[in-house]
Amino acid sequence: MPAMEPPRLGEPVLLTPGPLTTSFEVKQAMLRDWGSWDGDFRAMTAELRSRLLDMIGPGREAFDCVPMQGSGSFAVEAMLGSLVPPGAKVLVLSNGAYGERAARTLDYLGRAHVVLDKGDYLPPRGPEVARILAADPAITHVVAIHCETSSGILNPIAEIAAATAQAGRKLLIDSMSAFGALPLQAEDVPFEAFVSSANKCIEGVPGFGFVIARTEALRAAKGNSHSLCLDLHDQWTHMEKTGQWRFTPPTHAVAAFLTALRDHAAEGGVAARGARYARNRDTLVAAMRAAGFETLLCDAWASPIIVTFFCPADPRFDFDTFYEAMKAQGFIIYPGKLTVADSFRIGCIGHLDHHVMTRVAEAAAAALAEMGVTSAAPPAAALTERDKLAA
Repeated sequence: MPAMEPPRLGEPVLLTPGPLTTSFEVKQAMLRDWGSWDGDFRAMTAELRSRLLDMIGPGREAFDCVPMQGSGSFAVEAMLGSLVPPGAKVLVLSNGAYGERAARTLDYLGRAHVVLDKGDYLPPRGPEVARILAADPAITHVVAIHCETSSGILNPIAEIAAATAQAGRKLLIDSMSAFGALPLQAEDVPFEAFVSSANKCIEGVPGFGFVIARTEALRAAKGNSHSLCLDLHDQWTHMEKTGQWRFTPPTHAVAAFLTALRDHAAEGGVAARGARYARNRDTLVAAMRAAGFETLLCDAWASPIIVTFFCPADPRFDFDTFYEAMKAQGFIIYPGKLTVADSFRIGCIGHLDHHVMTRVAEAAAAALAEMGVTSAAPPAAALTERDKLAA
């Protein structure tokens, strides 16, 4: 396979979990202006919703897709505030920043909830979920993060969904950084709703997220929302009636996303996109380990979305200096979000392939040499903690 076309106009490669590096065609789609009430734009919205529903496979007829302006967190709050009614109780499965954000959102919403906190290294497992649900019949909903990008953990969503369904509860999934690259089929994973964003694995640009929810759940959501702007039921009913967004839509981002959706299908859909990202991850991890870096996670739980590496223990290592050295070589990386150890993250998603990941590892080694860091090994205590918890 030939190398993918690099970014143009001297752009750096974004090694982040979104926004991410997009294709020239996606950028080009934003050069035209669209009337938000015009029939052509209404047709674009309809195509967007239909293509996203197609991606959940057989059973799609029981669901509908509701785009929502704003960042992914806006769409998460819209899902939680609209589909979790007052008086309900939520079990939040947390192993990083986005599980914590879901719990904080429920605090703001005044929805009762409990948290299963697994720390930074480990996923929640189906039997744990089953035990908690059996012990607390007041719990009505479970919130799970599909891919926790603060660490890179790929959570076992299928077994979580099975345990939730067996207990007769409703599953809400934050699939922000997974949908489009990792399977999420309605036939295989029983869920009430999930949320994702335009600027993640489908490789569009920021501007909106979307909720795919059971139609019956959308109907039942009337009056639940705390917010006019984030009322999923109101957005859905307005789109169903008029084909339009309630308030000004991100027209250029929608046009870019349609191009990205068509490219996604042409590449081979979820399976092909996920395979490219997995090869990116495998190439990156092998090359970074060869340079002496250590990953936060054991391979069993590593997603193909983003990889967290421990910072070197060498006192000459400074993350801000490392970041600038990587940027000077054309790569934008992400700081860590862990509380247990200093770390940084490198994303594997976006319009890039494994050839780029080889160059990333070479740039990291060059940055260490420039800083005078002779070993990329992390503090011994960090490895001991990782290995103890992973055992």
